[in-house]
Amino acid sequence: MPKILITVTNYQRYCSRGLKILQDNGCEVELNEYGRPYAPDELRRSARDAQGLIANIEKWDDSMFDAAPNLKIIARFGTGYDSIDLDAARRHGVMVTNTPGLNASAVAEHALALLLSLIRDIPRLNASTRRGEWKRLMFPELAGRTLGILGFGAVGQNLARKASGFGLNLLAYDKFPNREAALGLGVKLVGLDEILAASDFISINLPALPDTRHLIDDAGFKKMKDGVFIVNTARGALVDEAAAARALAGGKLAGMAADVFEVEPVPADLELFKFENYLATPHSASETYENYDRTGLATAEAVLAALAGREPRNRLA
Repeated sequence: MPKILITVTNYQRYCSRGLKILQDNGCEVELNEYGRPYAPDELRRSARDAQGLIANIEKWDDSMFDAAPNLKIIARFGTGYDSIDLDAARRHGVMVTNTPGLNASAVAEHALALLLSLIRDIPRLNASTRRGEWKRLMFPELAGRTLGILGFGAVGQNLARKASGFGLNLLAYDKFPNREAALGLGVKLVGLDEILAASDFISINLPALPDTRHLIDDAGFKKMKDGVFIVNTARGALVDEAAAARALAGGKLAGMAADVFEVEPVPADLELFKFENYLATPHSASETYENYDRTGLATAEAVLAALAGREPRNRLA
């Protein structure tokens, strides 16, 4: 009976289809009972006799693979796989898969929710109204303004489709752009510098890679319009958080919202938390019932395929 470790929180609650096919195929399933990401020592202890893993955002390097000698596959519950050293996985003979595109609608919805909350200052208005105050503010409308989309993959394209209903001018940057999709969605493909210089609102949807680390830094902020709004639902490493704090303090940024951080879980003393025009959510953009169901099933199928000697879908290593 193969042991499958699932470090994803709430898999047992929201991924019933995935859990069922694992159990129906005779797997012994260990579920995450912590309600949070595993600490390294917890992961080593639970993974030492696992043959399959449905992974959250825990870091996998050579030392962790050494602690899991029976592991055959890591099925990443999501698109991003920057927490997994693929070269180390290959050295240890461990397959790695992900689930690209399945969370695109959920993440795009969250990006729009953050952007609207940020522009309309919803959290502060809610708080002040509940205190019996009547502070009415002025806001920019979206129609006629420019949204720059950094990263035109599944999430970026989904965001463009949803944002087009607001009457926004849409720009997008991608290292390997899908020109057909851009044409169909009415999106103008431009370079990174043009996105930074021309956008009133910027949504970050790029993967975390060595060449995208701190893509938005002091130099990047200087290229932007004064009073720009930024939303990051991709990876925290894409934005230099210290530079973002300086941009908020100096007024270059009218506001910023993030679902991702350079260190997760995010420390309570993060400098950015000093700013009222900074919104934060706990890496929850993809936390929807529908996405969990789809991704739970896809990851379970990938694990079963690998253990049966078949090629799993979306194999990365």
